Amino acid sequence: VPNPGPGGGKPTLPLVYQAVQALYHDPDPAGKERASVWLGELQRSMYAWEISDQLLQLKQDVESCYFAAQTMKMKIQTSFYELPPETHTALRDSLLSHIQNLKDLSPIIVTQLALAIADLALQMASWKGCVQTLIEKYGNDVSSMPFLIEILTVLPEEVHSRSLRIGANRRTEIIEDLAYYSTTVVTLLVTCAEKSGHDEKMLIKVFRCLGSWFNLGVLDNNFMANNQLLMILFQVLQRDETSTNLHEAASDCVCSALYAIENVAVHMPLAMQLFQGVLSLETAYHMAVAREDLDKVLNYCRIFTELCETFLEMTVRTPGLGMGDLRILELLLICAGHPQYEVVEISFNFWYRLGEHLYKMNDPALHRVFKPYIQRLLHSLARHCQLDPDHEGVPEDTDDFGEFRMRVSDLVKDVIFLVGSMECFSQLYSTLKEGNPPWEVTEAVLFIMASIAKSIDPENNPTLTEVLEQIVLLPETVHLAVRYTSIELVGEMSEVIDRNPCMLDPVLNFLMKGLREKPLASVAAKAIHNICSVCRDHMAQHFQGLLNIARLLDSFALSTDAAVGLLKGTALVLARLPLEKIAECLNDLCAVQVMALRKLLAQDSSSGKSSDPTVWLDRLAVIFRHTNPIVENGQTHPCQKVIQEIWPVLSETLNAHQNDNRIVERCCRCLRFAVRCVGKGSASLLQPLVTQMVSVYQVYPHSCFLYLGSILVDEYGMEEGCRQGLLDMLQALCMPTFQLLEQPNGLRNHPDTVDDLFRLVTRFVQRSPVTLVNSSIIVHIIQCAIASTTLDHRDANCSVMKFIRDLIHTGVTNDVSGTHEDDFEVRKRLIGQVMGQHGQQLVTQLINTCCFCLPPYTLPDVAEVLWEIMVFDRPTFCRWLETALKGLPKETAGGALTVTHKQLTDFHKQVTSAEECKQVCWAIREFTRLYR
Repeated sequence: VPNPGPGGGKPTLPLVYQAVQALYHDPDPAGKERASVWLGELQRSMYAWEISDQLLQLKQDVESCYFAAQTMKMKIQTSFYELPPETHTALRDSLLSHIQNLKDLSPIIVTQLALAIADLALQMASWKGCVQTLIEKYGNDVSSMPFLIEILTVLPEEVHSRSLRIGANRRTEIIEDLAYYSTTVVTLLVTCAEKSGHDEKMLIKVFRCLGSWFNLGVLDNNFMANNQLLMILFQVLQRDETSTNLHEAASDCVCSALYAIENVAVHMPLAMQLFQGVLSLETAYHMAVAREDLDKVLNYCRIFTELCETFLEMTVRTPGLGMGDLRILELLLICAGHPQYEVVEISFNFWYRLGEHLYKMNDPALHRVFKPYIQRLLHSLARHCQLDPDHEGVPEDTDDFGEFRMRVSDLVKDVIFLVGSMECFSQLYSTLKEGNPPWEVTEAVLFIMASIAKSIDPENNPTLTEVLEQIVLLPETVHLAVRYTSIELVGEMSEVIDRNPCMLDPVLNFLMKGLREKPLASVAAKAIHNICSVCRDHMAQHFQGLLNIARLLDSFALSTDAAVGLLKGTALVLARLPLEKIAECLNDLCAVQVMALRKLLAQDSSSGKSSDPTVWLDRLAVIFRHTNPIVENGQTHPCQKVIQEIWPVLSETLNAHQNDNRIVERCCRCLRFAVRCVGKGSASLLQPLVTQMVSVYQVYPHSCFLYLGSILVDEYGMEEGCRQGLLDMLQALCMPTFQLLEQPNGLRNHPDTVDDLFRLVTRFVQRSPVTLVNSSIIVHIIQCAIASTTLDHRDANCSVMKFIRDLIHTGVTNDVSGTHEDDFEVRKRLIGQVMGQHGQQLVTQLINTCCFCLPPYTLPDVAEVLWEIMVFDRPTFCRWLETALKGLPKETAGGALTVTHKQLTDFHKQVTSAEECKQVCWAIREFTRLYR
């Protein structure tokens, strides 16, 4: 198949049909894939406009029409600039005639065409009052009504679409326009609803359309408050015989309306109507429960929750008065009483927000008002957390119910302050102590206790100590799930154990029993890890026991995370031993992992196969990471000797797996923590490590070598004798890196490399700026940085911006540690030269990048760079910024004004007169909206 597009010429219609047929019907996946790639190329070409128009005209079959409609929508969204302005009207008329001709072919084609028409209307400045013209043209024709309403539904939805960069000026103009015609639309919808009779599909369309206009926030609330449609909506929701689909559409619409009036004071009349309307649905909710209609129950709960979210401010400010009526909380607690946990889960976000509001207000009188509601909620949650009485084994963490329990645990932590952690804990404990509940109740109570244990003050707390004493005496005959959750609770009570060291022995004996049983091993390991982290000093006397566990780690049935966690706990305790003991114990702790790595290397070289060493590398990494003893100046680091002895095995492992990115990444991670562990004590490794990194990187450019390089620069960059060697390393790593990034789409395809490269050069700027700026490589690095500013990737972009900011900053103030005043003068001169060479290009690129490439969350980083350039040389920056702004496009492809002269001059003034960086950030945020 020849390529469509400039090189291959315009493809014929039969060829396009053939490709569409293959896409949908070719039994061979490779054939489908080829067709998909070819059609994608066609969609990107200029011919797509004409071909999709012809396909829609011919109306041969659903597939070709769907492809054509979708292509039209895509072209209008992303390539509208390809069409000359004089063709816009013809395109509009053509689309309207297509949607009319194809209205009965398939609803998905109607939707795509409706989107195309909406996106055209939003961009085509010369199409004034599009809502009015559409309603006048089709409003009286029953057969056109479905597609008219579809267009009127997607039009408000597309106003904030990310694929259309229509800009804030045009968007404001459109929203004002839609607000002006909104009553006309609602009147049309009322007529439709009244005429629809039993045509449920039509009513669903009406509700969807109304919801869409509510979402845009343009409906007049006085007009809506007394509108017939609102009555119809609530009648549909009150009627027992309403079908599931209609019920869902009506519920969505009410939720949109509630969301639209979040600023209740401004929307009083409508707010009153919605408030009363939703309260009237309580009976209907009970009816749905009685009929076991879960879909409807979930819909009502969504509505009740949205009501509570909307009136949250009122409820907290004037509880029990007017629209702060606490009956709305009763509705949510009724839902919490439903036996299915999915129902109560809908309301979690509201309870969390309520807790947050009350916590910030910190008013004890208010807390007392809401306390009984939270108590009832907690009571329901504890019941929902119960496992089935016939459940066998431990609780599952990863299924839906396990995830629900984790969310309960998070919510309980957030709202427990309203009830009082200790009061709640004691009440829960007394239900276990005084009654003899079935196992599933006991387990759920222990689960909630584990959620709040950490928020209780452990000082002199007899209840907590008593709970611990009782748990460690649990017989092994109780249900496995009860043992599992009681082990979790013990792990959460490590602060209590730290205050009561006499409990340490019985607790460790209890946990060791769990460690030996397969289903309990991982949770017991996690509890031991928690206790090691909190009780580091008390655990020192048990170090030998921990070492024995570590030696036999693989004889326990542990998950990977649990095993690593145990080693972390052991390393934390190891760091508290006397210095002279650490080396020997560390050697013991690492020996198991080193032996395993040696064994794998020997096996692999004899069998020619490749085994995966990552388990052992990760275990060594966690040991190095957390063995951080306090070493006085002049003392040799106790870990130095061990790390030197381990280096050859790590080096060999790295060589053996140099083509496997995942394993090399784990090797580098292990080396990173080893270097961090002993700091300057790793000097003897520097030469061989850098040599190996550079030689492997030439063949396999794994970005983790760049990251490891940044660690070495951080540790050794201040050492005069190491600077030249580190610069040589940087230059050797940069060459293959630039080759990789200069490939087509190189930056987009290798964001990790961009991220790690700029971490490395940023470390250089922080540790030895003059070495870097004086080198020949700096020009290439700056060019690469300027090109990389367009990259829409969170980490990579952040690293690039930080590098540019820090680089300029070294010429702004003398806060680079360990440098002299005359060194600062040199830096200032060097940065001046850099800015003279690249300043204008950099500023222009940053302004364009903000407007056209980057998402809003990256703007604070860009603002910091612009701020540093301005602080370095304000007069020159003012000229650079003016030139950059003059180059921006002033109007859109659709002929709408993107930016006025005043907006440009205001922005220039706001930035150049800013007295702190955040003013620059606000200005950019406002300005770039004009291009979004």
